Amino acid sequence: MISELRTFIAVCRHGTFAAAGEHIGLTQSAVSSQIRRLEESLGFALFDRTGRSATLNAAGQTTLARAEEICALYARLGDPPSDHSTRGLLRVGAIASVQPTLLARALEGFRKALPLVRVHVSPGVSMRLMDELDAGQIDAALIIRPPFGTLPDMSWQPLVQEPYVLVAPKGLPGRDWRQLMEAQPFLRYDRASFGGRMVEAFLRREGLSVDDAIEVDEIAGLIHLAAKGLGVALVPLVEAHLPLPAGVRAISLGASTFHREIGLLQRKSRASPPIVVQFARSLREAAAVRRRTTRPGSRTT
Repeated sequence: MISELRTFIAVCRHGTFAAAGEHIGLTQSAVSSQIRRLEESLGFALFDRTGRSATLNAAGQTTLARAEEICALYARLGDPPSDHSTRGLLRVGAIASVQPTLLARALEGFRKALPLVRVHVSPGVSMRLMDELDAGQIDAALIIRPPFGTLPDMSWQPLVQEPYVLVAPKGLPGRDWRQLMEAQPFLRYDRASFGGRMVEAFLRREGLSVDDAIEVDEIAGLIHLAAKGLGVALVPLVEAHLPLPAGVRAISLGASTFHREIGLLQRKSRASPPIVVQFARSLREAAAVRRRTTRPGSRTT
C-alpha cells in the first residue's frame, strides 16, 4: 500500500498521471492501476474524472494530508532511536534561495530534535555543492535537481517545485509572454547554473529568439533589474523573493510553464549517520508544511 500512497502523492504533486509517472519511473497505465487499487482499498474515489482528465476531489484532498503523514512515518521506521545527547557536526551545502525559508524551517525542527549538534551551512551554486558532496567536504546538499541526473552512489529526495514565470516591468503593457520576450531586452539566468540551463532548454523548446542584454546568476538580481525597466526575465517563483517588488509583475507561462525542483542530495548508505537521517526528516516536514500553508505572494497574469 505504501507504493500506492507514494504514487498518489506524486500525482497530486505533479498534476497528472503522466507527469507523475515520468518523475517516479512508471508508465501512465501503471500509475492509473495503482490509483485504482488505492481507491478500491479505501472504498471511495480520490479524483473526479472527466474524459481523460482527473481532478483531486474533497476526499482526495483529505487523504493527501494523511498519505503524506503515513509515508513520512514509514520512512522513519528504519531510523535509529532519537537521542538528545547526540553530538557532532552536520555540514550542509545549500543554494542561497532556500537558506532563509526551507532550510531555516528545517533547522528549527532539527535543533529541537538534536540540540547538541552543531550545523555548518556552506553556500554555493548547485554544481559546486555537488562536487563538494562527492569530495566528502559536506554531508548533504540542498540544491536544484541536476538536469543530467546524479551519480550512482547518490540519492535524491525531492522537496518542493517552483514554477517559472516571466517577470516584466510593471508599466510595460501586454500579457503575451512570448511577444514580450521577443520584443524586450532579455535578462538571462546564467547558463552555467542548473536554473539557467532550464531557461535555455525552454527557449530552444519553444523556438524563441531573444535579445540578450544582461546575464547574471542571481534570481533577486534579475527581478530587480526587471523592476528598473531594463528588460524581462524568466525566473522561478522562489518563496524567499515573494512578494515581488512593487515595480515588477509576474506573467504566467500558461500551458508552457516549467518548474525547477529543489531537493536533498546525499550519499547512498545502508546505515546513514543519525544526524543526516534527522536532517532529511526535518526537511521533509518543512517542505510538507510549506505545501499546506504557502499562498502565492504575487499575482500572475
